Amino acid sequence: MIWIFAGKGGVGKTTCASASALHHASLGERTLAISTDATPSLSHIFGIAGGARPAKVQEYLYIDELGIEQIKEMWDQKFGREVYQVFSSFVSIEYSDFLEFMTSLLPGLAEEFMVYYIRELIRGGEYETVIWDTAPLGQTLALLQTPAMLVEHLRMAPRIYSRLKRGQENREPLLDIIKRWRELSEENMRFLREEVVFSMVTIPEALAVKQLEGVFGELSRFGFRVTQLIINNVVKSPDSDFMITKSRDQEKHIRFLHERFSGMKIVELPLYPRELVGVERLRAAEDALFQ
Repeated sequence: MIWIFAGKGGVGKTTCASASALHHASLGERTLAISTDATPSLSHIFGIAGGARPAKVQEYLYIDELGIEQIKEMWDQKFGREVYQVFSSFVSIEYSDFLEFMTSLLPGLAEEFMVYYIRELIRGGEYETVIWDTAPLGQTLALLQTPAMLVEHLRMAPRIYSRLKRGQENREPLLDIIKRWRELSEENMRFLREEVVFSMVTIPEALAVKQLEGVFGELSRFGFRVTQLIINNVVKSPDSDFMITKSRDQEKHIRFLHERFSGMKIVELPLYPRELVGVERLRAAEDALFQ
């Protein structure tokens, strides 16, 4: 089981992902919660500082945070050295600079290899459940465009490389690399479409609700499965004029979400008075998500 928790920044994706990971681990499933956010907070939520990754939180529960350094390492192992051999024949550049350049320039490269990494985790069979806390929504949607962008980005490559004053034996390997790269992208999309379930997280505010229409349209267009909508930070027991006003404002958005997305599971997560940090506090969110 692979769950992706997606949503715009600041809506509580990491909290929902963490509470869900805690739940699956409590069922005896060996569970990994992994973050691909550029500013991950899984370690903060679970109170894990430094040390090896994946880090063990408790029995059956592990966390990991995937950053740009891991992306560079995967690019290096998969394609880096081969591509560098070609480029270094006509451009004087150190490999470390070349690696930095490629991983920052090419469209969707980081997202592509994040998916590849998670696919390899699943194939390894070490975990029964993977809970994926994604980057903010814009980056997640950029991932969906990666195959098309990649094809366009590489469309000119054969013509460019064929003009290099090198023998055919040196050009063919690069074209093979380009083909493998495209195949990797296609495999990633199949994986997301067939093996991953999306859980969308939002808050009952006008802008966040308005953005959902486009997001669901994009996910549906690519054939991805969204089975759950989590409405976070819902005021349940207003105890002041401010909270009463906020609750009334939320009601119209919550009613709209229930009507618009009535075909899927919708869960309302309360606004808690304290930050949900640590296993014990996360239990409250777990209870609300899996009541």
